Amino acid sequence: MIRVEVVYSPGPSQVDRVELVLAEGSLLAQALEQSGVLERHGLNLASLRAGVWGRVQDLQTPLRDRDRVEVYRALQCDPKEARRLRYKKKPAKTPGRRSKATSL
Repeated sequence: MIRVEVVYSPGPSQVDRVELVLAEGSLLAQALEQSGVLERHGLNLASLRAGVWGRVQDLQTPLRDRDRVEVYRALQCDPKEARRLRYKKKPAKTPGRRSKATSL
């Protein structure tokens, strides 16, 4: 028997985490089906991206003991664009005086 963890984050600050005990040789797809994550969040197994420990894997990948199966969702926006937007929102810095450190 092997123990695995299935994790899915449907949104910011939300995590659905399930620990499973599976038979030796179980596949990534079997872990996803047995976890119930697909049903709870209305996910389609054929169209989703999943992986083990941060690396995208095929659904037929055999799992090992203590693997962490992760379900990945699509990005809402390009990370570079999000960074640009955050930068534009910051107020412009005004030049200020620096106080000189006095030595004794």
